[in-house]
Amino acid sequence: MKIKIEHFAIWCHDLEMMRTFYMNTFGMSSNDKYVNPAKKYESYFLTFEDPFSPRLELMKRPDIAENKNTRGQTMGYAHIALSVGSKEAVDLLTEKFRRDGCTIAGETRMTGDGYYESIIEDPEGNWIEITE
Repeated sequence: MKIKIEHFAIWCHDLEMMRTFYMNTFGMSSNDKYVNPAKKYESYFLTFEDPFSPRLELMKRPDIAENKNTRGQTMGYAHIALSVGSKEAVDLLTEKFRRDGCTIAGETRMTGDGYYESIIEDPEGNWIEITE
C-alpha cells in the first residue's frame, strides 16, 4: 500500500481572495467552485503544476467557529511548508512577498533542524514556510 498526502484544507473567511492569493502566488490552478446550498458550503481545490504534489482545498461555510490561532502557535494546524528548490529561491520569494505586502512572520534563516526557510502569512494569517 502506497500512502501519500492527497490534500490539505483551510477554512476561509474570503474564499475568492484566498483562491486568488494561492493561484497568483504559487502558480496553482483551480477547479470550478463547488457549492452545496443546503449546507451553505463552498469550496475550491487548487493544484500545483507537479501532479504528485498534494492539492489545497479552500472551504467556506458560515457556521464554522472562529479559530483563535495566534499565528501558528496553538495546538492543531501550524503551517504548510513549500519547497522552492534553493536558498536563493527562498531569498527571492521572501523579498517578492515583502514587496507584495505579505506579512513576513519569520525572516530567512537556517533552522536548528536543517532547513533554510522564511515564513509568510497568507491573507487570512495562515503560516506558509518557504523552504529550500
